[in-house]
Amino acid sequence: MRGYFGVGVDGISKPMNLGNLVRIANAFEASFFFSIAPRLKLSDVAQSDTSRAQGAMPFFSYDEAGELRLPVGCRLVGVEITDDAVELPRFRHPQRAAYVFGAERYSLSPKMLKACEFVVKIPTRFSINVGMAGAIVLYDRLIQMGGYPARPLKPGGAAPLPPLHKWGAPLARPRAE
Repeated sequence: MRGYFGVGVDGISKPMNLGNLVRIANAFEASFFFSIAPRLKLSDVAQSDTSRAQGAMPFFSYDEAGELRLPVGCRLVGVEITDDAVELPRFRHPQRAAYVFGAERYSLSPKMLKACEFVVKIPTRFSINVGMAGAIVLYDRLIQMGGYPARPLKPGGAAPLPPLHKWGAPLARPRAE
């Protein structure tokens, strides 16, 4: 899969939820993790982040949304239930993206929503746990961008996997003497 993605939270306050989302981000091979206005420290997540993600990817913390810095070309995607949010199954994921999730019982802050280039929502009847939302969004990204073929029409059938990439011989330029 080309590109990269990061995962972040805005104002999260429950250590188990944060640890769960950090573990999910690590499982899906996020390139980085960030928090905006955290109400707890990343060291508080050890009980639920059994993958020890802090040793696997960089972590960034910002006091407010206006401080957030993303790599050049990285597009911020808010995951929030709003009237104008695009439903996740209809959303085309950017190749370089950072997904930000809101705090429990709250939403993304108005400043964070304004900073988002895209806002998506998971089409559920009500709000779900932030870790579960993260897993759904990252799985959707994997399915869309991971080189998987279209699903088979017949129930239970497995579509064939694409052939493995074959690398050619290395390219080398003659050295100038």
